[in-house]
Amino acid sequence: MQLSYSQIRQAMIRADLWPQGRVARIACYVAALAGTLFVLKKLLGLFAPAWGENLGGWVAFLIVLSLILFSILGFRSLKRKILWRLRNRLIVTYVFIGVIPAVLLIAMTFITLYGLAGQFAIFVVSSEIKSQLRSMEAVNAAVGNELASRLERGDSATAESLAGLRKRDSAWRRRRIFAWNGDKPLPLITEKKTAEKKSGLKKNDETGNTEYKSDESTRPPFSFPSFAKQGLSDITRDSDGLYLRVVTLLPAGTKTLTVVTGEPFDQAFVAKIAADMGEITVFSSESPAATSENPNPAPQSAGASSQAPRRGIQIREKGGGTVRVRQSFSVGVLPAAANNLDREVTFYAPLSVVDWKTGQRSTGALVQVRTRPSILYSHLFAALGDFVQGVEEILLGILIFFAIIELIALFTGTRMTRTVTRAVAQLYDATRHVDRGDFSHRIPVKSEDQLAQLSLSFNSMTESIEKLILEQKEKQRLEGELAIAQEVQEQLFPRQITQLESLEVHGFCRPARTVSGDYYDFLTASSHKLILAMGDISGKGISAALLMATIHSAVRAYSVESLPQVREAAAVGAIAGSGLMMAARPEGIEISPGALLRLLNHQLYESTPPEKYATLFLAIYDGLTRRLDYSNGGHLPPLLISEDGALRRLENGGTVVGLFDNQRYDEGSVEMHPGEIFVAYSDGVTEPENDFGEFGEARLIDLIRENRHLPLAQISQTVTAAVDTWIGDQEQPDDVTLVLARAR
Repeated sequence: MQLSYSQIRQAMIRADLWPQGRVARIACYVAALAGTLFVLKKLLGLFAPAWGENLGGWVAFLIVLSLILFSILGFRSLKRKILWRLRNRLIVTYVFIGVIPAVLLIAMTFITLYGLAGQFAIFVVSSEIKSQLRSMEAVNAAVGNELASRLERGDSATAESLAGLRKRDSAWRRRRIFAWNGDKPLPLITEKKTAEKKSGLKKNDETGNTEYKSDESTRPPFSFPSFAKQGLSDITRDSDGLYLRVVTLLPAGTKTLTVVTGEPFDQAFVAKIAADMGEITVFSSESPAATSENPNPAPQSAGASSQAPRRGIQIREKGGGTVRVRQSFSVGVLPAAANNLDREVTFYAPLSVVDWKTGQRSTGALVQVRTRPSILYSHLFAALGDFVQGVEEILLGILIFFAIIELIALFTGTRMTRTVTRAVAQLYDATRHVDRGDFSHRIPVKSEDQLAQLSLSFNSMTESIEKLILEQKEKQRLEGELAIAQEVQEQLFPRQITQLESLEVHGFCRPARTVSGDYYDFLTASSHKLILAMGDISGKGISAALLMATIHSAVRAYSVESLPQVREAAAVGAIAGSGLMMAARPEGIEISPGALLRLLNHQLYESTPPEKYATLFLAIYDGLTRRLDYSNGGHLPPLLISEDGALRRLENGGTVVGLFDNQRYDEGSVEMHPGEIFVAYSDGVTEPENDFGEFGEARLIDLIRENRHLPLAQISQTVTAAVDTWIGDQEQPDDVTLVLARAR
């Protein structure tokens, strides 16, 4: 079975594989173009290799571009899937708010500690160098004072204290002292002259180094430090070598005594510092060379690199220039780690070097120190003794305290996250129930917070919706029943009216609601008699419509079906015993309008609540005599309007029907002249109001007088249109019912 393009496309869309956005389409186009060019490159490689090589760059560019675009799409898809859930959003939020700042703080702390550790390591090395310089300064001052005092006495330049110092301190065996009296170098004699000394014989010391005894002809191996006018104590460069040199200036009579002490800054010197520090590497602009100041350098110490790679480092000076230094030597060994946290610390520090010839100061050397925190820790707390253990315990306690706080914060954040996400999940589940039409679902509420109030509000909303739906269903049911009641009521109103030869009639009723409480009817009693009925039920709606139906059926039962002729004596006796007025006719016994109203009043009084009553007008028209017999039970008096506009009111009768029992209803009789119009109406015609007041009976009479020659249906339309205009946009307040009859 072959699939069409649209079917394949729909399947890929359902699988979320079809490119929907602009970036996705561009990525697919670029990937397809890269694939096409790749195939073309391979084909051209068989026939035209040069052209194929030219396409290689474009293929690589398009592949990289497509990878970037697909990476963007993958990131968007992953973001959409991961961040769809509120819990994941909160987790990401917590990561950015809490975790990332904490990680950055920890990283900054470790970087700071690393920097402090490196600085401390450099501080230890520089402190040791300064300590050696201070030691040389002290000896320099002592030797200078001794020489100055001898020169003032005129004695020879002898420094006997220096000989003893060299015997006691092995460091001074490598150091050399030279002196100038003014600009004249002084040959220093470190011991009393003996025959051995005069002969110039060599003497071996306990170190195995051979030392020539000084005499009057000995000269310094370097020039006089004319630049050191105020003295000097620093690292210097002389003859491509680094030295520790101290220059001391003392007055000696009229001249200035200059004493210079120097020591090579070489592997032997640095090895003493690296013995308890780790590995120290020295970088300089040139490799140090042995000079006459150190003709026999000390052997390389253990751990020194004899053939260290000459790495180059560029140093930027304060003035903006740069100096390139290379590795000179490396001494010491990095000790093993004491624990997993005892990581290597590597730090660099530039050394300020003074050029011995010019006196200019520059960054001529660099020191690299590789050590471990445990070594620095021992140096830092070496003088504290047992107090260190107390400091360690305090720091450990602080660390444990912070860890506990962090765990509590993590637990609290997790619980709060679950509370929020659980509430949102419950709301989401509840909305799905509502979407399915299940409004009975309720969210369980177990807390007292804003989310709980939101859940309660949602429950209240669904409960209200459920009630509204039930009310709507009930309303629909009632509307259905009202529609049925309206149909039934429409059947009650006369649909086909039998017009008499001498009287034409017309009736109209428009309910204010679905069903009406007004009533009118035309009943044909015989070929020349017609019963006219007009009523208004108290209230509106279903109850009024039911009472209207009751009156309708009672009027028809009493006047048409049961009592037009009483043929049985028992029935006659029952009616006579009740005191009803009966009229004797050739066709039989006929009930009068007043008697019918009395029967209806008694029936309604017995069968309806006290507040239910009706107004009712009944009339019997005789076409032979043109006489209208009537009785009015509390209804608005109907009108008779003659051809010349004369007005007669039909008021004889009694009170409303169904409110009081044993009521008497008087009867009246009038003769209708040709062209005279009978008008019966309900209060829905005359009582509607607007800003100018009620519509009123006078306006109704004027309308009928003006349009009396029109057909009755057209007169009815004119009246109802005038009432509607009078009401305007307002709701119709009451049923509008109008009954018209015109004698011919």
